[in-house]
Amino acid sequence: MTRGNARELAVHLIYSREFTGQEPEQEVASRLEKEYYMSLSQENQVYSDRPSASQVRYIDTVVTGVANRQEELNEQIRRFAIGWDISRISRLTRCVLQLAIFETLFVEDVPTGVAISEAVRLAKMYDGDEAGAFTNGILGAFARSLPQEGA
Repeated sequence: MTRGNARELAVHLIYSREFTGQEPEQEVASRLEKEYYMSLSQENQVYSDRPSASQVRYIDTVVTGVANRQEELNEQIRRFAIGWDISRISRLTRCVLQLAIFETLFVEDVPTGVAISEAVRLAKMYDGDEAGAFTNGILGAFARSLPQEGA
């Protein structure tokens, strides 16, 4: 499994929490339970490979981090989604945005450009080309607002 696939699984889990309300650790544990996980491979190819131990740590870190910092992440989305009420953004696109912002701010081994390009890829895949462009615009503005390294 690639990091991109692990990121896609993380988006599924973040999105799922929107409906289940489960604690993030429980959401990760139940989704990654071997039999359940294998049954999902019939529906989505991303479940055909099991995540490695390091990928499980990444998934757990980002799902828990997004859950614990959801309001802070949503505030960043509100700040850069000019003219958009956050409730008008699809849940899935909002989850993708939350993950990308979390990765940019709190996951050291994910470059900002990778977080953005992966978010655009996932938004397009699950919500269409317009969602990809919307995601790119918000995350581009967010990235430009960050202090430049070495500055």
